Amino acid sequence: MKLSVFTRLSLRTVALGYLLILLVLPLGIILYRTFERGIGAFIDSITTPAAISAFQLSTLIVAIVVPLNVIFGVITALALVRSKFPGRNLVQGIVDLPIATSPVVVGVSLILLWGAGGWFGALEDVGFKVIFSLPGMVIATIFVTLPFVVREVEPVLHEIGEDQEMAAATLGANGWQTFWRITLPAIRWGLTYGVVLTVARSLGEFGAVIMVSTALRGESQTLTLLVHSRYINDHNTFGAYCAATLLMGMALVVLLLMTLLERKRGPE
Repeated sequence: MKLSVFTRLSLRTVALGYLLILLVLPLGIILYRTFERGIGAFIDSITTPAAISAFQLSTLIVAIVVPLNVIFGVITALALVRSKFPGRNLVQGIVDLPIATSPVVVGVSLILLWGAGGWFGALEDVGFKVIFSLPGMVIATIFVTLPFVVREVEPVLHEIGEDQEMAAATLGANGWQTFWRITLPAIRWGLTYGVVLTVARSLGEFGAVIMVSTALRGESQTLTLLVHSRYINDHNTFGAYCAATLLMGMALVVLLLMTLLERKRGPE
């Protein structure tokens, strides 16, 4: 269908206006409010003990969540693509469940499971506390980021098929050798892209994490919780803008990495 020049210009104007109002303008306001007092004030705000602790906790959660999601995400993708088993459709639905479920509901569910009086609440009696501590925050983040590695690796496995893997097995390669030398190189870009998405989602998670965290400064406060605490509890809007800009900068680095991966992945 060929569109007229006026129609094309109208569509572009609407699209650009939509992006301007919903994305560019809010981000521009945050950046303006962040740096209106100068770069020194921004640095002072993001180098407070609370901000440093929040940054370290956020990166720690990412460092734990990403390897676990890579391992279990690849295993799940291989099982869904290479195997036929009863309940396969149910597993497919479970993988997509975090996308359809509110993060707040996830947090409440974790409290009912791991909190005092929950199914696994007895673990607290032996000194292993999950809810309102780091393990609960990690579990919540793992749940909300579960689909990314699976859904990025799964179509790649469908695309490459099983021919090379079967040929390797015919030549005497065992399962691990086949995976390491054939399957992993073939899925590396899909896997890397899933990792980037997992990192971005982990950094920005709020709803599920706040339900299973005490949000105490220096203990269980991530960067997203720091923004919330400064803005709502402390009425420190400047500090909230600075923390949001730091978080946005980290997300921007992830976005740039994603763009570079897409460009390198494209010609192959």
